Amino acid sequence: MTVPELDSEQVAVYQRPDALSDTNTHYCPGCTHGVAHRLIAEVVDEMGLRERMIGVASVGCSVFAYNYFDFDFVQSPHGRAPAMATGIKRVLPDRIVLTYQGDGDLASIGMAEVVHAAARGENITCIFINNTNYGMTGGQMAPTTLPGQKTTSSPNGRDVEVNGYPIRTAELLSKLDGASYVVRRSLHDPKNIRLAKKAIRTAFEVQKRGLGFSMVELLSICPTNWGMTPRQAIQWLEEKMIPFYALGDYKVNPSVADIKI
Repeated sequence: MTVPELDSEQVAVYQRPDALSDTNTHYCPGCTHGVAHRLIAEVVDEMGLRERMIGVASVGCSVFAYNYFDFDFVQSPHGRAPAMATGIKRVLPDRIVLTYQGDGDLASIGMAEVVHAAARGENITCIFINNTNYGMTGGQMAPTTLPGQKTTSSPNGRDVEVNGYPIRTAELLSKLDGASYVVRRSLHDPKNIRLAKKAIRTAFEVQKRGLGFSMVELLSICPTNWGMTPRQAIQWLEEKMIPFYALGDYKVNPSVADIKI
């Protein structure tokens, strides 16, 4: 992309990070995957990691993540991103290895992969997008779908007596000894977006220092499959998701607490 030259009185305050490719998005209007992409790219640029980064794409809406980042990326089978990231990191320990996964990928078919990666203390970073549904395949119920929430496969709302309760992934992984940094943030307003960026940077710093497994869960909106406008979806996230998926730090080892961002 050609960035126009500024005259002597103009200052650039917003432009594409170098770690983001110049490509059109395939995400639906209002989807916050794009916000998450930008935050990751900004952190990669600010930390000077682009030549060391290797991303692992999952299956789902984020399957084309490799089109948006201007650093090395590989594609994993459904749910297997943490396993693939483990192999890459063990072979290339000097690289910063990132998985980018949705809730259908990480918390359903890939739950065993991420649990065991965390239990082993693999020195990788998982970015986990939680939008309470299977976004790419039509909005079916996911492990994160809220009680009573309607989806294409639960048109009367999630019935916990039949389908069980949603899985709080951050809380689950925080109980594992190998996990060093596990937090939940949200992408619904500027304040929380800034906090999300800080968490992503901390997670990369944890990996850079060899401190073990890190995961940043990001609450995100899916206006298309939720049947809402983006504004309505943001309000729904605030009113419904955050009370169930409380924001906060769920595991911060003492060695991680010393990191200043």
